[in-house]
Amino acid sequence: MNWTRFGVTVVGAGILTSLTDWFFAGDWIHRRYTYPEIWRHPGGKGEEQAIARSSPLPFVTCAVFAYLAVRLGLHSLSANLKLAVAVWLIGPLPVILTTAAFIKLHRVFVVSLSIGWLIKLTIIAVAVRWFLH
Repeated sequence: MNWTRFGVTVVGAGILTSLTDWFFAGDWIHRRYTYPEIWRHPGGKGEEQAIARSSPLPFVTCAVFAYLAVRLGLHSLSANLKLAVAVWLIGPLPVILTTAAFIKLHRVFVVSLSIGWLIKLTIIAVAVRWFLH
């Protein structure tokens, strides 16, 4: 594996997927379709720490997905997209739906977050196919 290309893939896809997080679960959705008693108040105590702790996570997701795709020998876009859908069905979707069943989350936010995760994994799949093969 070419580690330089791997790093470029992870950084590029990480930046793009961070933007999808912001778009699908960020400010616009958060202000309109959330319950204030559930969330930290913008600019309030602890929000900066939460942002700092969660910011590296899209890059971790990209790195692990890219490494898994390479180790599995997935060379086609369709194979990488199938892996993205499988990961989505195994991880983020059940976690989001289970969380929404027990925590007061608006349906629009749940749908947006779920779609955002699918798009995030799709971006990574395309980046892996484009840059690593």
